[in-house]
Amino acid sequence: MDDPNLKGNVAELAIATEAARLGMSVLKPLTEHERYDLVFDLGHRLLRVQCKWASRKGQVVVISCRASYHSPGRGYVRSSYMPADVDVIAAYCSQTASFYAIPVGPFAGQTQIHLRLSPARNGQRAALHFAQDYPLGAVAQLAERLDGIEEARGSNPLSSTHTAATAAETVGAHEFRNLFGWYMQRAAAGERFLVTRRGRPFARLLPP
Repeated sequence: MDDPNLKGNVAELAIATEAARLGMSVLKPLTEHERYDLVFDLGHRLLRVQCKWASRKGQVVVISCRASYHSPGRGYVRSSYMPADVDVIAAYCSQTASFYAIPVGPFAGQTQIHLRLSPARNGQRAALHFAQDYPLGAVAQLAERLDGIEEARGSNPLSSTHTAATAAETVGAHEFRNLFGWYMQRAAAGERFLVTRRGRPFARLLPP
């Protein structure tokens, strides 16, 4: 299957079907040229979802995040995805028969997302993202994290230099490494984190 448009259509239909099987209500925008393809209704939250076809290359699932959309006055614009436009990138990989849901925040501005199916041979773990950590079925938990980020930004804007003292959230070192950019954004919004390693305090991440 070489036609990008056909791949996109297949991915969107497959993701919508899988989301419905998982119990989510799936909505489709009536207007054209939206930055997202679908909306997942989780009951307490609506998520704007961009659907992508993923390809397997060895032990890595590659998801292209290049976007092309129509803008009045500018014609077709090529860019990547940002949290202001899309909440989640959902991907379907026919080679692994798997579905993934990735928050846009940690990957904002990137043109590709790489998800590893197995650990790197050299033992590297920092800055790597593993496919098993982003199943489509965990999108409800993903929405809860997105809610936390938005609540923090609502009370402590990113431009603010003064933040009220808040209790630190505990996060394991493995998750912290994999989602470093995401936790950086949350810290900039006023949240505090205690990073643990093997159950013991290892580091703190604080707001500026």
